[in-house]
Amino acid sequence: MENLLSPEASLWSLFAASFLASTLIPLSSEAALFAVLKMRADLLWPALTVATLGNTLGGMSSYLIGRFIGAKKPLTQLERVRRYGAPVLLLAWLPLVGDALCLASGWLKLNWSAVMLFQAMGRLARYGVVSIGTLG
Repeated sequence: MENLLSPEASLWSLFAASFLASTLIPLSSEAALFAVLKMRADLLWPALTVATLGNTLGGMSSYLIGRFIGAKKPLTQLERVRRYGAPVLLLAWLPLVGDALCLASGWLKLNWSAVMLFQAMGRLARYGVVSIGTLG
């Protein structure tokens, strides 16, 4: 049981939950972050980093799906993403809408590094708010 609660295991579990939560799998990465921080408040910065990285990489998997499937089917709401460009990915953390934004950004072949940067910024801000609420 101790290995399940080790800092490394906690962070790997958080990474997995964060990655999967940013795909179409309905998980709460916020709940995973909350649990890690409640058990190990000393892991604040590693947990923020791991959650942001996992969630951003999960979002980039949706970007890649959009990029490779792109042009095969019309996708609604593309014009909105085209109009605002990569900065709209600051909202990639939103449930359901965020998945569509990531997919659409790949579909439109937006610059991957800008997409990843804006996703990471939005996701880090959200996890920062969760952390503040958790640790008070």
